[in-house]
Amino acid sequence: MIVPRSFYNRAPDLVAKDLLGKLLVRTYRGRPLVGRIIEVEAYFGTHDAASHAAMGPTARNAIMFGPPGFAYVYFIYGMHWCLNVSCLPEGVAGAVLFRALLPMKGIATMARLRNQLPTAKPAALTGGPGKLCQAMGITHAAGHGVDFTRPRSPIRIMDDGHPLPAVDITPRIGLTKAADLPLRFVARPESIRKIATS
Repeated sequence: MIVPRSFYNRAPDLVAKDLLGKLLVRTYRGRPLVGRIIEVEAYFGTHDAASHAAMGPTARNAIMFGPPGFAYVYFIYGMHWCLNVSCLPEGVAGAVLFRALLPMKGIATMARLRNQLPTAKPAALTGGPGKLCQAMGITHAAGHGVDFTRPRSPIRIMDDGHPLPAVDITPRIGLTKAADLPLRFVARPESIRKIATS
């Protein structure tokens, strides 16, 4: 079942936690690439110094201001794309960054896109926001502004009934501003092992 827009019309931290265990599905050249979401980070709006929306709406961050359920893709360090989904009602900024996936389907294609062997460990394929975008062929041109809630969307979130994993909540990583806020949500290792064998 595709995750509906109402799911994203909430505070980013609530959305982030509930995204864990769901499936990120990317249709790439007609074939599905699928990964189980195991790590995310929440970002708020003008009161979140680490957010791209901290300075108010711009052409770059407009998708963060809604409506909810749309892809916000940006470039960092001159080399990596990062995928987010917009949250909260239209006019209020918020987003969730996808940080890591457990590859489930299309692993050979993910490995090729990452210049890795098909036997590469999951962390080497999709263990980071830049890696997962590369593994799924997600770029600004291919993903920015995509509606996650359309059944035929090239990027969408699916709920296959998998239970919410046990979660660790930590400060966000790789930041210099608002770095102490507990807005990173990670599936615990024992939950990831269960996912991998289920």
